[in-house]
Amino acid sequence: MNIALRRALTVAEYLAWGETQSERPRSELINGRIVPMSPERVEHIETKFASALALKSAIARSGLPCHALADGATVPIDEHTAYEPDALVYCGDRLPRGAVAVPAPIIVVEVLSPSTAHTDTSAKLIGYFKLPSVRHYLVLDPETRIVTHHARTPDGTIALASLPVSAGQLRLDPPGIELEVASLFT
Repeated sequence: MNIALRRALTVAEYLAWGETQSERPRSELINGRIVPMSPERVEHIETKFASALALKSAIARSGLPCHALADGATVPIDEHTAYEPDALVYCGDRLPRGAVAVPAPIIVVEVLSPSTAHTDTSAKLIGYFKLPSVRHYLVLDPETRIVTHHARTPDGTIALASLPVSAGQLRLDPPGIELEVASLFT
């Protein structure tokens, strides 16, 4: 993958570039630069899968017109930054086939790894909450099995809660779903 650039890419250019790749490499666009993503540990992959399934099941139980996606969708943050969260939820009509970007997620999930922990808890925290649609940002630590829940309150501030797997139920409202904290992990 040749990602040497002479100027900053826009999100639209990044998405168009991704469409030209025979196999879309795992990457994110950060400040106009394509940043490759490292291979993942098995516990990271298992936690991503468990969290997407838990969100999908919670949506099904609620009957809400929302959709859970696992790793792979792009979330544009601004003109030159787009992240690829480990799981997310968006509400409303299903995105059209062929879409690669989710413009208005309501729940975003990142799973910590040694190479991403700093970014997931700093730049991505700030970036995701730049989007008015984001109400919940869940950071899952597969080592400690703790969920750090960042939630936008009605007055616009961000509330923080640290939840061990023994915490029981987690209510994510909006959109109005509930799940067991333990279900986010394997």
